[in-house]
Amino acid sequence: MPLKPKHPCGWPGCPNLTDKAYCPEHTKAANRRYEKYRRDPQTSSRYGKAWQVARKKYKAKHPLCEMCLADGKAVPMEQVHHIVPLSQGGTHDENNLMSLCKSCHSRIHANVIKLRFLRPHQR
Repeated sequence: MPLKPKHPCGWPGCPNLTDKAYCPEHTKAANRRYEKYRRDPQTSSRYGKAWQVARKKYKAKHPLCEMCLADGKAVPMEQVHHIVPLSQGGTHDENNLMSLCKSCHSRIHANVIKLRFLRPHQR
C-alpha cells in the first residue's frame, strides 16, 4: 500500500517535510509548548512518576494490543489505556489498565465521545 505524501512541519516557518505533525527537530518543542500552555495543570499531577512506573511495568507484561489479540491478531502495543478514567475515579492499578495499539485506543475514545453527545434514548 502506498504511503501518504509528506507535508510541511506544523512549526511556524519550518520548511521540513514530515509524515507526522512536526518534524523531528520540532517535536519536543511542540510537546513542551502543549504541556505549558494547553494541557490542564491537574493532568500533570495524575500522570507523574507513579504513572510512568505503572505504565512501564504493564508494558513489559503486555507487549501486544489486547483488543487485537482477542481478534487473533498480534499487533505491538503503543499505548496503555485506563479502563476507568482517572477523572472518574480510576487508578493506575494493573486491573484498570489495558495495552492497545493506536487505532484501537482511538476507536475506544471515539466511541466514548460519541456516547457523550447521544441523547439517553439513542444509546
